[in-house]
Amino acid sequence: MSSQLKPLLVYDGDCSFCRWWIVRWKHSTGDLVEYAPFQEVGFQFPQIPKERFRHGVQLIEPSGQVFSGAEAVFRALAYSRGKGWMLWFYSTIPGVAALSEWLYQFISHHRSGFSKLTRFFLAKQAEVPTYFLSRWLFLRMLGAIFFIAFVSLWVQIGGLVGRKGILPAHYFLTVALERIGPQAYRLLPTLCWLNASDQFLQLLCGGGAFLSVLLIVGIATAPVLFFLWVFYLSLLTVCRDFLGFQWDALLLETSFLATFFAPLQIWPRLPRESAPSATILWLLRWLLFRLMFSSGIVKLMSGDPSWRNLTALNYHYETQCLPPWTAWYMHQLPEWFQKVSVAGMFTVELVVPFFIFGPRLFRYVAFVGLVGFQLIIMATGNYAFFNILAIALCVLLLDDSVFANWRHRKASHSATHARSQSRAWPRWVVAPLAITILLVTTMLMGEELRVSVPWSEPVKKIYSWLAPLCSLNRYGLFAVMTTTRPEIIVEGSNDGVNWLAYEFKYKPGDPARPPSFVAPHQPRLDWQMWFAALGSYQDHPWFINFCKRLLEGSPEVLALLAKNPFANSPPRYVRAVLYDYRFTDLATRRVHRTWWQREMKSLYCPVLVLPARSHD
Repeated sequence: MSSQLKPLLVYDGDCSFCRWWIVRWKHSTGDLVEYAPFQEVGFQFPQIPKERFRHGVQLIEPSGQVFSGAEAVFRALAYSRGKGWMLWFYSTIPGVAALSEWLYQFISHHRSGFSKLTRFFLAKQAEVPTYFLSRWLFLRMLGAIFFIAFVSLWVQIGGLVGRKGILPAHYFLTVALERIGPQAYRLLPTLCWLNASDQFLQLLCGGGAFLSVLLIVGIATAPVLFFLWVFYLSLLTVCRDFLGFQWDALLLETSFLATFFAPLQIWPRLPRESAPSATILWLLRWLLFRLMFSSGIVKLMSGDPSWRNLTALNYHYETQCLPPWTAWYMHQLPEWFQKVSVAGMFTVELVVPFFIFGPRLFRYVAFVGLVGFQLIIMATGNYAFFNILAIALCVLLLDDSVFANWRHRKASHSATHARSQSRAWPRWVVAPLAITILLVTTMLMGEELRVSVPWSEPVKKIYSWLAPLCSLNRYGLFAVMTTTRPEIIVEGSNDGVNWLAYEFKYKPGDPARPPSFVAPHQPRLDWQMWFAALGSYQDHPWFINFCKRLLEGSPEVLALLAKNPFANSPPRYVRAVLYDYRFTDLATRRVHRTWWQREMKSLYCPVLVLPARSHD
């Protein structure tokens, strides 16, 4: 009777390829399976010929049963949590066993070549990748992004949704409760139900900035992330149009997942952190994939000819919301360069995202491609914190081996390999969460691809309940390229004859004023003026409220502007004029020193006057 207490996997100790994979398998099975080279223990099993040891691994169970080749591998890995599906496929699905054994023997006879491929694509060293330092950097970047987002909104919040702002939050919630009833509390999740005063809005922004600093420092990262998510969701709900951008939704989805990715500890002690959840890491990469791939696929699915004939960048630089001065120069480049750039963009958005799920080398290629793409966007546009947030997600494509090569190699190495002591999120929390997220987001991507999913109806019901949380989202930037640039110039007058223009801080106005960089700050009113110009004032009710505040001389709203031509008292009349703006060419700029040329088109909305003054 065998005295063997644990399964024993016997391998060829002279085979470097075998030794590489044994290290990986040991990490999965822990001490549930023992491993030994046949050169050391083969004599204990005289019933197994030596050649059989050389041709494949042998799994010897405590019962005395012996399994060889692929089946031995699958049975050994089945002892590790979450790996039993491989043995199930092998044992249950017809043809899988035969195919697995054929592949195993093929690889066994070409070990040298597959050893080189393994080391090239995966890693030279067999140690399983860890993500302690990657997580550390990702969370600090996320804290910095939250700090930028809250401070950026803090300086604008009064003019946007304060009591004297464009869309007062307290009025919105009061009307919503009257019209919707108690359902409003679920459909509009916000702490502003408790208090919608200007002081409380400021508190949410200031509190969010403070919590962001705690996240950067690393104090209580998981609960801090949760409250950051709650604070930002609360502001997004009441700010409505002004916080309705895809990067606002992306920040909420990222921070929600990051709450379950962060270590469960109070004080920042990297050597004591629990290992990052492999499931949440995969979901964060899945989020990055959805963000990038969806942005590419929506351009093709929209049917916009400018994307299909590669001419979109002929227009993009001058028609984007807030172009910086570099966009003017990019616009002057020849058409062949713009077409090549569009083709490169499609490569990055449609091909590179699949590398996210590949082995280490592929992930590194994805990191370089995606980060490089974001840096180019940052250099030619103003997209708030979006690009930095996308880069933060890209950091999770790197494992700790990258950071171990920095100056503090020894410190990083010891931190990475120290024994984890803090608690981790339990599986009964992570597993249902992951299944729900994967089902809902797969359904959303299926809708983008116009592919029906058989189980979509019950998932849609789940999504309808979760949608108000803005943490499971669709993505897809610039599905349709705008080919013209209408701009709204807001003017005031006291006599209805002589009109003076209000100057915005960042959006185009004076043709001689150079476009500027403003990101990662986002001037929310300037951005909304771009969207308003693409439609009518009836489509953007907030615009009339904005003009009304100008007629009232609201200090909070006027603070959002660069120039108020009526400093002493508000104007009697306000109007909005629609212009067509285009970048000047090199010759025109040399002569006139202007960045823009513009042509008046029409009135955007009727001349407005306050009711109290309409009797004069």
